[in-house]
Amino acid sequence: MKLSDFNYELPQELIAQDPLDKRSDSRLMVVGREDGSIEHKHFYDILDYVNQGDCLVINDTKVIPARLMGVKEDTGASIEVLLLKRREEKVWETLVKPGKKARVGARISFGDGLLIGEVIDIVEEGNRLVRFEYEGIWEELLDKLGQMPLPPYITHALKDRNRYQTVYAKHDGSAAAPTAGLHFTEELLEQLKAKGVEIAHVTLHVGLGTFRPVKVDNILEHHMHSEFYMVSEEDAAKINATKERGGRVISVGTTSTRTLESVADENGIVKAGSGWTDIFIYPGYKFKVVDCLITNFHLPESTLLMLVSAFSSRENMLHAYEVAVQEKYRFFSFGDAMFIHK
Repeated sequence: MKLSDFNYELPQELIAQDPLDKRSDSRLMVVGREDGSIEHKHFYDILDYVNQGDCLVINDTKVIPARLMGVKEDTGASIEVLLLKRREEKVWETLVKPGKKARVGARISFGDGLLIGEVIDIVEEGNRLVRFEYEGIWEELLDKLGQMPLPPYITHALKDRNRYQTVYAKHDGSAAAPTAGLHFTEELLEQLKAKGVEIAHVTLHVGLGTFRPVKVDNILEHHMHSEFYMVSEEDAAKINATKERGGRVISVGTTSTRTLESVADENGIVKAGSGWTDIFIYPGYKFKVVDCLITNFHLPESTLLMLVSAFSSRENMLHAYEVAVQEKYRFFSFGDAMFIHK
């Protein structure tokens, strides 16, 4: 399979720069998983497509304000540090720009010295291990000094950082939002529960590796970065009980999907636990758990587009994306949604 098999033309003006005033007012393209049929709705119409006895699986990770702007102590040069993965209590794997100014031993000051970072190692793909020095509580300091790590295709400033957070975000750790979940309001979730829909939580801390461009022409040579997940006994039981009674497991986003498919055995039984997954889902993959998928519109040639193409078919997805462009849907993180159902 070639990378170019997952390309499509997207006018720049269709990339959503700002969230809508109300989360659930976004548009919803409803796509038949098998036949590729298409309906045009709004996200609040999801109530008409999710049934009593179904289980909605949401990723309750919380985005941390992971972008830190600092200066080198010795030269005063500007440095941007993006927190990717916590290695130890005060040591993080980071992406530093410009990298050439961040050699081992370089010290970076943030917030006039409230936080100091020292580069202690250079690891894969040029990422830096940074040991931080500070007084007080890390989370409070990060909240004060950090910015939300918006994707590079979003050029507008975010007025309310909670809009790059799901309403059910709980566990700190993501460098990017699980964006399919951004469409849900607390009211909509309550309406789904009142209808008899189970809500199950999983946690996958989204790393930037999910969004890094695929750089090999043969996609089978692409290696996914690992991401940390957690699934509780209670939530695993909810999902398994849904399958047993013939209900559908509806995954909210590619992150929930990758978590479920990582923790299920060959019979589709979800096992509770925590760990790291680097699962790469592309066409030909046989899904073990997920019956329906709520997702956003993804970048051309991305692993996320490959995943949804595996869930339906490449032909169905590329046709749906062509229609979305014609109908002027909004794309990517703050864009519109798609519901792929059986």
